[in-house]
Amino acid sequence: MKIDGIKDGIVIDHIKVGGAMEIYNYLNLAEVTTSVAIIKNVKSEKTGKKDIIKIEGDFDINYNILAYIDQNITVNIIKDSEVIEKKKLSLPDELVDVIKCKNPRCITTVEQEIEHIFKLTNKDKKQYRCIYCDSIASNI
Repeated sequence: MKIDGIKDGIVIDHIKVGGAMEIYNYLNLAEVTTSVAIIKNVKSEKTGKKDIIKIEGDFDINYNILAYIDQNITVNIIKDSEVIEKKKLSLPDELVDVIKCKNPRCITTVEQEIEHIFKLTNKDKKQYRCIYCDSIASNI
């Protein structure tokens, strides 16, 4: 199978196998008006297999979402068919409107306009807590 490169855009690489659709949904890529390619089960020297997402054109990507899903993801910025920047990800200290608090008594379940804000409390366990009620977010 031959997958063409893109002239300008973003390549999200090193996605764990099966994770491309999750990222597609989290980033709302169904709303994008340019070409989006999802390539699954690509051979990888490092991991055996991986998924890749290619987004053509300008796209304002939320790196916090990607880092929360998987810190091993690499984001390549492409201009004139060349990689001009490679971004490595790390867990963000704060997540805003990425995940929602599951605590039914949290203010965010009553007040619809309040942002869902979580702070990283344990990097090793990838654990975030709601700043309003201190509930632990469930991992994806």
